[in-house]
Amino acid sequence: MKLTSEETERYARHIVMPEIGGPGQQKLKQSRVAVVGAGGLGSPALIYLAAAGVGHLTVIDDDEVALSNLQRQVLHQTSAIGKPKVTNAAKNLKHINPHVNVAPIAERLLAENAEDLLREHDAVVDGSDSFSTRKIIANVCADLRIPMIHGALGRFDGMVTVFAPFADNNPRFEDLYDTEPDESALPTCAQAGVLGAVAGVIGTLQATEVIKLLLGIGKPLVGEVLTVNVFDMELRKMRYRRKC
Repeated sequence: MKLTSEETERYARHIVMPEIGGPGQQKLKQSRVAVVGAGGLGSPALIYLAAAGVGHLTVIDDDEVALSNLQRQVLHQTSAIGKPKVTNAAKNLKHINPHVNVAPIAERLLAENAEDLLREHDAVVDGSDSFSTRKIIANVCADLRIPMIHGALGRFDGMVTVFAPFADNNPRFEDLYDTEPDESALPTCAQAGVLGAVAGVIGTLQATEVIKLLLGIGKPLVGEVLTVNVFDMELRKMRYRRKC
């Protein structure tokens, strides 16, 4: 899939990098990435994936834009309050890069529809805020042999890892999360709060991991968790292994 002259100029700073070059940029153009959640994590991830020239982005979210979202969900704006997040996301992503195809899906990802929504993608970004949804994504991605780029947020901290258990005996979702938390006992974002910029840091790291995986460059965070604490500005990496 050749690049147009306009695309060649747009992606010039990628193309001059030997790790990407013209062939790598063409590979990004051919790639399909699904992002579950168009909120705090999904917003920066989608922005940078679109800007990078990923050819097809599927955005899955059944929520509408609310005023309280705007402090961290940077893909949305005040005029979009009350509108479906996926519709607004698709419109704004096309403004960022008209060469990217965006498929908005205003549905909640469930066990019943996850396989249909996620198949035929090269990577899936987990931008959800529910453990049960994350587990569904992980299980379906493992079955479909699609890498899952997982991110999570705290008040001043966040984490990123990549699940690809279908290759090289890599660890699974349950190897990192060996017990399922009681979600009803966990404080919500509305209760605990979150520094908006933290979502930008973690979502951007997720986008970076996607691009590395699509291009086969660098060392993706498979079997490793990168944690970021912006309060003390500490970055730590922890390994985890497959348990059986």
